[in-house]
Amino acid sequence: MKKPVSKATRTRVTHEFPALYDRESQVLLLGSIPSPKSREMAFYYGHPQNRFWKVIAIVLGEEIPETIAQKKAMLKKHHVALWDVLDSCTIVGASDTSIEDPVVNNIGELVKKSKVSRIFCTGATAYNLYKKFCANDVGIEAVKLPSTSPANCAVSLEKLIEAYKKVL
Repeated sequence: MKKPVSKATRTRVTHEFPALYDRESQVLLLGSIPSPKSREMAFYYGHPQNRFWKVIAIVLGEEIPETIAQKKAMLKKHHVALWDVLDSCTIVGASDTSIEDPVVNNIGELVKKSKVSRIFCTGATAYNLYKKFCANDVGIEAVKLPSTSPANCAVSLEKLIEAYKKVL
């Protein structure tokens, strides 16, 4: 009897869009690696069910941005930088728990080119990867925030908003 073929295949993915920051950025939010939908859109937190943009807009007291330009402007206005810990890895779909062979981004370089003094990771995987591969080089301890992914439906919107208030 043949083994069933899995619909989910392991793929080597590379981060294909730049970090969002400028010299005035003070806070850095780090994800793990862009999801397939984010890679398709060529921007962060692109899955329509991901609650990131809603949560961050509420926390910053802004309207929920719809376009990439509005998202960039909102974060820039509040001196918030956005990037991912990983430049590349092998992964099954959007499953952070399946990440293997990670190659990290040069987060220390971004910190040197900005005023970033606080780092927050948007989920346990990003936090663990940062802690393992980046924290010593960067010299800033990260704070772990709950993931806004639709896969993390156990955490309510209200609890996400409360947790993300630490960013301010």
